[in-house]
Amino acid sequence: MKKTAIVILSDPQNGGEEALGRAFNGFAAAYDIKQSGGEVSIFFQGTGTRWVSHITKEDHPLHGLYEIIKENIVGVSCGCADVFGSADGAIANGFELIKDNPVPGTSGLPSAGKLLESDTVVLTF
Repeated sequence: MKKTAIVILSDPQNGGEEALGRAFNGFAAAYDIKQSGGEVSIFFQGTGTRWVSHITKEDHPLHGLYEIIKENIVGVSCGCADVFGSADGAIANGFELIKDNPVPGTSGLPSAGKLLESDTVVLTF
């Protein structure tokens, strides 16, 4: 099985079921891959960086699944967290801010190029 990276982009602040559904399906895919013995990593980017302040709460619908897959979470896009106001929440909840892609004008983002170089399949939710 190839390596898989799951990128959560959906915005929990939009208040709709669609965002929760996308994040849930991203987590469920990570769980499935993990249970199948595959290598999976999870990244939060764009407005998806806002999830980190929600999923860590015990009463959140994704919390139980989060607890099972949290060791597969690589971190949060630093540049996106800066733009969408979620850097403090990421740090407070123990998430790493990823900045290995030094995009000019940002504090850095995760590198899609490095994922593709390592023959990783990238799924977005």
